[in-house]
Amino acid sequence: MRQILTFAAVGVVNTATYYCLYLLFLTGLPYLAAHILAFTLAMVGSFFLNARFTYRTPPTWRKFLLFPLTNVTNFLITTAGVYLIVDVLHAGNRFAPLVASAAAIPVTFVVSRWVMLPKSIA
Repeated sequence: MRQILTFAAVGVVNTATYYCLYLLFLTGLPYLAAHILAFTLAMVGSFFLNARFTYRTPPTWRKFLLFPLTNVTNFLITTAGVYLIVDVLHAGNRFAPLVASAAAIPVTFVVSRWVMLPKSIA
């Protein structure tokens, strides 16, 4: 239970970081480029926060290199969601990433736990 709550707290910090970066990059880039760049930078921060606080495990190059796997599903779902909200529903690009990211959280937790604690069952 502690891991789930900490994962959620790290997720809030990560989402806030991502969203601030997204809005910053949106001033000079198309929304998909801003989304991809902000997502990538926030993912690096998420790795270190999850290693330290959620899973209490030392960060290693192996885990760092595998960590993007935890976000592949998240990335695909949020990117498709942002596209759907902005280009299909025409609902605007400012809040689209926040809405789109909610559906991927459970899958990201399971895969993240598998990468960070390879001997555990998620």
